[in-house]
Amino acid sequence: MSEVGSSPGRETRKVRRASRKSSGAAVIRGLGELQQAQYGLGQAHFHQILQALPVAVYTTDRFGKITFYNRAAAELAGREPEIGKDEWCVTFRLFTPDGRPLPHDECPMAIALKEDRPVRNQEAIAQRPDGTLFPFLPFPTPLHNEAGQLVGAVNLLVDLSERKQAEEARHHLSAIVESSFDAIVSKDLNGIIKSWNKGAERLFRYTAEEVVGQSITILIPSDRQEEELFILGRIRRGERLDSYETVRRRKDGSLIPVSLTISPVRDASGRIVGASKIARDISAVKESEHRIRTLMREVNHRVKNQYAVILSMIRETNKRSKSPEAFEREVRERIMALSCSHDLLVSADWKGANLFELLTAQIKPFGHEERTSIFGPPLVLTPNAVQYLGIAFHELATNSAKYGVLSGLAGQITVAWNVTKADDAPLFMLTWTERVDAGVGKASDRGFGTVVLTRVAPDALGGTGHIGHDTKSLIWTLEAPADLVGSAMGD
Repeated sequence: MSEVGSSPGRETRKVRRASRKSSGAAVIRGLGELQQAQYGLGQAHFHQILQALPVAVYTTDRFGKITFYNRAAAELAGREPEIGKDEWCVTFRLFTPDGRPLPHDECPMAIALKEDRPVRNQEAIAQRPDGTLFPFLPFPTPLHNEAGQLVGAVNLLVDLSERKQAEEARHHLSAIVESSFDAIVSKDLNGIIKSWNKGAERLFRYTAEEVVGQSITILIPSDRQEEELFILGRIRRGERLDSYETVRRRKDGSLIPVSLTISPVRDASGRIVGASKIARDISAVKESEHRIRTLMREVNHRVKNQYAVILSMIRETNKRSKSPEAFEREVRERIMALSCSHDLLVSADWKGANLFELLTAQIKPFGHEERTSIFGPPLVLTPNAVQYLGIAFHELATNSAKYGVLSGLAGQITVAWNVTKADDAPLFMLTWTERVDAGVGKASDRGFGTVVLTRVAPDALGGTGHIGHDTKSLIWTLEAPADLVGSAMGD
């Protein structure tokens, strides 16, 4: 390593200039002065001072051989160098901050000795014997004797591990904030916006350039301006606001419901200097709540309606049942038919049900579905129509299971419907036709099924019903205003 002479005075000025850039350099200046005075203090006293320092310090001769290291330096290195033999530069594998191997003759201490000058602001990464890495910032400073000749150097190593970890944490946090779908905003205690992430741009439609430096009140509707005073008051007291639901205003003036989480922001001394705010769009939640309330009102209405139907069903069944056992069986079967229609409504959020699905569901429990043909355009029934047509189909299927095709007799059931124009008003027309080769048995004209088919179901749909019957067929027709029955699928 070459020597380049320099006067102690000029070197002192260099160290002083460097000290203004780093607190580590200030320590080095003091160490340099101590080294120059060590002959007066005694080398043992000088080393005692260095051992007391909480930072890593070592000294070398002019060839780079270690002449002293303190306990902090050994702990940082993870090993005990050999005095007079080891060079600090070769004690470690060194790397540049970007991970490139750093040759030993290019390490900061080697440069300081070779060029006889302090080296500053040259970060590096060292690998300990156990393989762990640590980033550090060295402050190698040449030392001279009274004649100004280079006699060695002193180096202070600042471990940057915690600082790098903090920087990584900040970068990580910054990336999370920027990538968050929620709006994340910070403001000072005067309500002035200090930061604005991409989520805030998406939610409020302002760019960061448009709002940073502006008052947060540009987002608050005029009738809610007092909320900001309330929020700032809580923040100044160090309180956090969780899930504060309110309404905020977008750039275009539209209002949007949001849930706010607001926390105090403190500086390094713990003083509250502002607030961070997370705003989440809860439009979908509010719409869902409204939908649920509407659905519950509809369900409540339908359930009350079903109670009325069940009471009527029990009353009429009781009038016509021949025995308690028959009464129990018939009521149970009719309630099960209502339940089947109810299941279809629930699966469709009480918006209605497909007519084909309703027919199939009511016929299936009786078997022989293969003897049933169904024709008609796709039609979504209203909830009211689902309920009453379901009862009608159940009564028809029950009658068939007793006297007709669904009892096993040879024959065919055909159900067909259509929507036609009549006096400029759409009219729903449905026909249930059952033909049996051996003849159809006839139920009582005063039975509950007849009441349902000719009065209950047609009246509920604002229409008319008619039953035609001969020895080999039973025909039920229903006509009703189409808008009370349902609508074509896709309308």
